Amino acid sequence: MSLFAQSEAQNFRRVQPLAARMRPANLDEFVGQQQFLGEGKLLRRLIKADRLQSVIFYGPPGTGKTTLARLLAGATRRRFVQLNAVTSGVKELREVLEKARDEIAVGGQKTLLFIDEIHRFNKTQQDALLPDVEDGVVTLVGATTANPFFAVNSALVSRSQVFQFEPLSVEDIRALLQRALADKTRGLGQIPVNAHDDALAYLAEVSDGDARRALSALEIGVLSSEQRPVEFTRELAIESVQRKQIQFDASGDEHYDLASALIKSIRGSDPDAALYWLARQLEAGEDIRFLCRRLVILAS
Repeated sequence: MSLFAQSEAQNFRRVQPLAARMRPANLDEFVGQQQFLGEGKLLRRLIKADRLQSVIFYGPPGTGKTTLARLLAGATRRRFVQLNAVTSGVKELREVLEKARDEIAVGGQKTLLFIDEIHRFNKTQQDALLPDVEDGVVTLVGATTANPFFAVNSALVSRSQVFQFEPLSVEDIRALLQRALADKTRGLGQIPVNAHDDALAYLAEVSDGDARRALSALEIGVLSSEQRPVEFTRELAIESVQRKQIQFDASGDEHYDLASALIKSIRGSDPDAALYWLARQLEAGEDIRFLCRRLVILAS
C-alpha cells in the first residue's frame, strides 16, 4: 500500500462508526453462527475445499451477514462486489456480470457478488442471475431478513445453500464489547474507560443479539462523556441505547406470525404473553381493525 493510500485508509477509518471499524479481519475473529461456520460444519468445509458456490444468508440485522460475505471473498481469493437490491437495477446487475465474465476470460479472479436485501429484487432481476450462477461465473451471496423460501425465486433458492443466522448470544455480544474497548487501532482502546460489569451486561442483554446496536451504544456512551477516565456505568449505558425499531412487514410472514402468537397465547391462558404480542403489534403500527377482526374471530 502506498503512503497516500495508507493515509486515505486511515482517514476513512476515522469517520467510520465503531461497528464498521470493528468488523473482523478474518474468519477466526468472526463471532457467532457456529452452527454452520464452526470447525467441521458445512460452510467451513465448503471454504476449505474451495467448493463455495452460491449461498443465501437469512437472519435478523446485526448478526454478521455482510461481514461474513466480505470474509468469504478474502478466504476464497475472490473479487468482492456488492450491490444493494433497493438501489440497483438490471442495468447495474448486467454490468457486474459482464465484468465477471471478462475477468474469467483473461484468467483473472473469480467474483463473489454480494447482494444485500436480495428479496427486494423483482422476478426479472432474480432471473437475470440464474445463467451466471449456474455456470459459476459468479459466486452469489444473497442476504435477506425475509424468509428466502417465500421471498426469493424458487429457481434461485434451489441453486443455493441457505444458511440461517441466529441472533448473537449475550456472551458473544459481551466479548465484542470488551474487544472494542481493548483495541487501540480500530476500537476505543486509546480512551481510558472504566467499564462496569453491569453496564456491559445490560448492553449485551438489551441489544437482542444485534452486535451493531450494542457497539453503537457503547460508542455513544464513551464519546459523549467528558470525564477521563470514562465511567461507563449502567446509567450511562441506559442513556446510550437507542430505541429499538420493531421489525414489521404488513404483507410478510411477520404480520401473520405475530397475530398467530397473540391468538395462541390467549387460547393457552397466558395473559402476559397475550399482552406482549398485542403491544408489540400496536407499537409496530399494525392496523387496529385487523387485530379487532382477529379477536372477534377468536371469540366466536
